[in-house]
Amino acid sequence: MNASVYLLEHTLPATVHVQVTVPESHPSVPVLGTERAGTGTIVDPSGLVLTVNYVVLGAASATVTTLDGTEHAAEVVAQDFATGIAVLRIDGGGLPVLPLREDDALAAGEEVFIVASVGEGGRRTATGAITAVAPFDANWEYVLEGAIFSSAMNPGLGGGPLVDARGRMAALVSLNLNEIGRFALGIPVACFRDHREELLRFGRRRSRPARAWLGLFCYTFRDHVVVAGVLPGAPGEAAGLAQGDVVLGVDRHRIGSRRELYERLWRHAPGERVALEVYRKDEVLTIEVPSVDVEEFFG
Repeated sequence: MNASVYLLEHTLPATVHVQVTVPESHPSVPVLGTERAGTGTIVDPSGLVLTVNYVVLGAASATVTTLDGTEHAAEVVAQDFATGIAVLRIDGGGLPVLPLREDDALAAGEEVFIVASVGEGGRRTATGAITAVAPFDANWEYVLEGAIFSSAMNPGLGGGPLVDARGRMAALVSLNLNEIGRFALGIPVACFRDHREELLRFGRRRSRPARAWLGLFCYTFRDHVVVAGVLPGAPGEAAGLAQGDVVLGVDRHRIGSRRELYERLWRHAPGERVALEVYRKDEVLTIEVPSVDVEEFFG
């Protein structure tokens, strides 16, 4: 599908450029830096903007620039660490809005396009199709059920809309997955649509139980989970986990994949100690890690 002129005319004005400054002391800075930019989508005429959480994480200030170049001071009003979405609010009425898709019946082959900011005054688009709707686990402690994979590659900054052929937002574009093929990963818009009231009321999903977090980056290699790194200051680093450690088990349960590691970890509540069996330099060690709540860690 080549996104029609009509669709673009109705989609582009609802997209915004997001610019954020984060204090150097924030724990996300070693990975994400202090100056961040992304794409957002206006989803309510009162000024609600949907984007990805990694762009606004730890923001001391945020600015949203609309397509006509108008700058708005923005407030982060909700963050969902489990799904990776965030909601900003800007002042203004009668703003252009991109409607949200109301059903979740996406299927492989459905035509879509992506709109992304490339700066305060620029947008780019890319077209393609849905390749799969399936679970996704990342190299950080993250699993997304029903992730939307698209052959349309994100042409700019993350956080923009993945739009269906009727001009409805179906997902937020999180990142490109070049390492496993040319795909873009989308977070289903249902993660906001179905929990909007709760997110706006509490700033997070309070109905979801808090779960343990260690601050690990890891990958699966030949049925083994290997630590690729640990976030500075996070519980994993404090407990002595190191790059290259092979995680054999959690709480005496053998694991063979990254997802299994996360699922075992998430059986713990924040504050509980998690026992990891680790292979390091021809030795098997048991390392107990006192877990924390990720929202409090980055709060």
